[in-house]
Amino acid sequence: MRQTAETEVFVPTSSQEIGGRLRRVTAAGAIYERLHADIVSLRMPPGMLLQEKRIAEEFGVSRTPVREALLRLSEGGLVDIFPQSGTVVSRVPVSVIPEAVVVRKALEGTTVEMAARAATPADIARLDAIIARQRAHAAADDVVSFHEEDEAFHEAIAQISGYPGIWGLLKTVKVQIDRARRLALPALGRMGNVVHEHTIIRDALVAHDAAAAREAMIHHLSAVIPDVDELRSRYPDYFC
Repeated sequence: MRQTAETEVFVPTSSQEIGGRLRRVTAAGAIYERLHADIVSLRMPPGMLLQEKRIAEEFGVSRTPVREALLRLSEGGLVDIFPQSGTVVSRVPVSVIPEAVVVRKALEGTTVEMAARAATPADIARLDAIIARQRAHAAADDVVSFHEEDEAFHEAIAQISGYPGIWGLLKTVKVQIDRARRLALPALGRMGNVVHEHTIIRDALVAHDAAAAREAMIHHLSAVIPDVDELRSRYPDYFC
C-alpha cells in the first residue's frame, strides 16, 4: 500500500452534482475537492509529492487556482508546503486524533440519543439496508465502498436525530481520523467489528433505548485510539 514520495496521481474532475442538484464550483474549489478526497482516501498517501505544474496541466488551469487549493489543504493539515522545495501530502498527526474523538463522542453521543427517541420503522429499514451493504462489502474486501457506507450510517443517524447539520460539522473535525481508519479497515481487520458495532447501535434505536444507544456509539468511536497506536507501529512513515 505504501508509495514513494515521487508517485503522482492526478485525475481531473468536472462533477458538480451534489445531492441531485447542480452547483457552481470555482477551479480552485474543484481542485481542492478532488485532492482532498484523494488524500483522505489514501489514493495520495502521506509523503507523496504534489507538483503545481502537473496538477495545473491535468485540470487545464493556470497555477493560481492550484496554489489556492493547496493553501486551503495546508490550512486543513492535509499538505505541507515547503517554499523553494515543494508540497507533499502531510503525515497523519497522531496528537490531534484524541481531541477529534472527544468531539465525535460528544456530538454523536447526543445525536444517537435523540435518534433513539425519534427513530421510525422507515428509519430502521434505512439503517438495515446500510448495514447489509456493509456486510457485502466486507465479504468482498471492498474497503472503499465499505467506508462510504460507514459514512452513510453515521450521517443517517444525524438525520434521524433531526440535526443533520451536525454531520457536516463533524466531517471537518474527523478528517485525520478518516485517514487513519482507511488504513485500519484492511490492515487490522476492522470491517467485521464495525458491522457488529453498527448492529448494536441499530438494535438500541429499535428499542428506543437512548442510554444504550449512546453507550454503543461511545464504544464504537473509542476503537480508533488503540487502532492508531497499532497502525503507527506498522506504518511509521504515515504518522507523526
